[in-house]
Amino acid sequence: MGGYGSGRSFGGAVTEDCRSIDIRCWQRQDRLFPGNAFYWCWSRYGKQVAAIEVFVESGWVRLLYRHKTAGADDWESLDYPVALRETRCHYGGVRRWFACPAAGCGRRVAVLYGSGKYFVCRHCCGLVYKSQRESAGDRAERAANKLRGRLGWPLGLGFACGGKPKGMHWKTFDRLVAQYEVLAGEAWQGFADKVDRIERSVRRTWRI
Repeated sequence: MGGYGSGRSFGGAVTEDCRSIDIRCWQRQDRLFPGNAFYWCWSRYGKQVAAIEVFVESGWVRLLYRHKTAGADDWESLDYPVALRETRCHYGGVRRWFACPAAGCGRRVAVLYGSGKYFVCRHCCGLVYKSQRESAGDRAERAANKLRGRLGWPLGLGFACGGKPKGMHWKTFDRLVAQYEVLAGEAWQGFADKVDRIERSVRRTWRI
């Protein structure tokens, strides 16, 4: 990420494209007590593809791992601290946060992203959420598929609609189907608009 604490922005990627560490997960698993040490791993298709070592200290965690910059021959060993912050919960207890380690940032965040050399907040990485890049048609398709899942139908607007799930009231079923039909219509219209934009772009490019 342009060097530790650089604070530079690296656009073009979404949060889902990057490895991340979520302090809420570590807190739920009771890992954040001083003196604790553990490995945090990422897997793909059941095979480990990356790992970092974490040492917990009072008010800090240290992240240790190796990183290889694109085009470089050697791996670089990294070991740097990330400060922890606490806020009081309304019903007792505390909630922990990372303080983004990028210079000039220090944002209190739950998730840090490794889109480059260091783990920093998504603002310093220049990342956006995938949903922020979705069109209205994309959002409608995602919501329609969510309803298909709730109704027990195969995911994908190209599949036929199924029947009422066992145990669901007809009133609920009719309401969900009506919502689905609206969303599916918006999704198909979005798809048609996207195809139309591509065709117009091709015609302009090739002067058809």
